[in-house]
Amino acid sequence: MTGAERREQITAGIVERTGITEEMIERLVRGFYAKVRGDAVLAPVFEARISDWEPHLQQMCAFWSSVALMSGRYQGKPMVKHMQLAVDAAHFDRWLELFEAAANEICPPVAAAHFAERAQRIAASLELGIAGGQGVMLAPGERFRRNETGAAQ
Repeated sequence: MTGAERREQITAGIVERTGITEEMIERLVRGFYAKVRGDAVLAPVFEARISDWEPHLQQMCAFWSSVALMSGRYQGKPMVKHMQLAVDAAHFDRWLELFEAAANEICPPVAAAHFAERAQRIAASLELGIAGGQGVMLAPGERFRRNETGAAQ
């Protein structure tokens, strides 16, 4: 079996178990970012970097397709993009809260759980990477916090 055939087999299994489709991913991405754009904590972070939302939404659809369905559509480097952001645990907590709310509103329960599990891993990984980039080594269970000036604590 080739790598492409194996990927197709894995994707088919995920679709069968969860019901996730590319259309569901697009609805989730658009619903989630509608929440983000209206959020007092996250909107400023995104608005400072994104002026044309459609390319970002398309890229996030490819990202979540790769994450949720193992489609291989996304070819970016999310850690590199996030390292330059002045975010911390509070931002990741809010991101997860909004993402999980959108998933629960848009997706059937098994699909929402599939997305949420992956979102939790992504948030933890990004938070750990950003902390490390600031010279902060987090202990297990420790969270990355910044002070009022945005400096790592």
